[in-house]
Amino acid sequence: MNNFKDIWTVAKFTMKDMVSRKSFRISTIIILVLIVVGFNIPNFISNLNGGDFSETILISDPEKVFDGQLETLNTLDPNYKYEPTDDSFDEIKSKLESGDASSAITIDKTSDNVKITYVTENTAMLNGFPTGLMDALSALYTNIQIQKLNLTEQQLASLVPNFEFELRQTEDQTIGGNIGVMLILSCILFFAIYFCAFQVSSSITTEKTSKIMETLVTSTSPRTIILGKTIGIGLVGLGQVLLFAITAIICAKLCLDPEILNALLDLSNFTPYLAIITIVYFILGYFAYALLYALTGSTVSKPEDIQSANTPVVILTMVGFYLSYFTLTNPTGDLNIFASLLPISSPFCMPLRVMMGLANGWDVALSIAILLVFCFIVAHIAIKVYSNAILNYGSKMTIKDIIRTYKQK
Repeated sequence: MNNFKDIWTVAKFTMKDMVSRKSFRISTIIILVLIVVGFNIPNFISNLNGGDFSETILISDPEKVFDGQLETLNTLDPNYKYEPTDDSFDEIKSKLESGDASSAITIDKTSDNVKITYVTENTAMLNGFPTGLMDALSALYTNIQIQKLNLTEQQLASLVPNFEFELRQTEDQTIGGNIGVMLILSCILFFAIYFCAFQVSSSITTEKTSKIMETLVTSTSPRTIILGKTIGIGLVGLGQVLLFAITAIICAKLCLDPEILNALLDLSNFTPYLAIITIVYFILGYFAYALLYALTGSTVSKPEDIQSANTPVVILTMVGFYLSYFTLTNPTGDLNIFASLLPISSPFCMPLRVMMGLANGWDVALSIAILLVFCFIVAHIAIKVYSNAILNYGSKMTIKDIIRTYKQK
């Protein structure tokens, strides 16, 4: 009981110390401002353009090849405004150079072909004629020519096939849920590990060079210090991430189109079981990497050595994240199963497999058990190394030094 009380005491001290830092407060405010500004950039651009965010594309069809129906292209994409014009090429060129239009389309009819020219100030960024516009113009021209044939309804219906498309999988489980939501949660976990768990090693290393260490060593055990700092920094860091997420959601609701937002944040298939699994893996994943950072922080005594000492953990984090991300291309493959059991990638991968219905209860239990064992082993090694290197003020420890330190009583 006293051990838990001491751990919580260290955690509260760490939380108070982090929140009181000016750098923490300033960085939090800056990130919040960036989130708000980022979601309002489309509104800012729209206001600068007089409330019109769309790009203007001039269309010159002097021979009326499309029978004056080119304005129907405006229904394709609200970000582009197609404006018919009778201007000459020199006048069109002048408008493009002055910024009155972003590009232009000229249409000429020859004996056998319709020549369509896409005009822009610089073609270096284009990889040929825009495919979407090409398809739209082809479909529009085809419809116009079909209308001129005066076909019956039966003949018109025969030209348009009534296909019925269906996706079907061989697995018994039904894939459901919103992959976008799960990917967002995986990204939040990644950044929580990258920015928050890093503070564990930074705090441990910094305090080894201050008088606080002597006080901590004489008043509590190294295990209490490691676990207390990991929990304290974790709570503050996760609270900070939660603040950013709430701010982003509020800004998204105020700034984004409701249909896009509802499709992106569709939680209709987010069951309580999936929510619990996601939270469990989020906590265990953060704790595993925070303990790895605590281990690396124990091996150095100078703040300037923290970055190089943490490089292996950063690489592991990126490998774990991208391993789960790339296995989405084959969710039922062996690599995906391996990634859901590997402790460095299971926090990112297993919630996705649960959402897709590809993992049963035994798979989840085995994965969590492996992750818990991994956390216990890393915590044991970190505490042992920290206990023996706590007063080491020399150079950064090598792998041999860590092994030798771990074997010491």
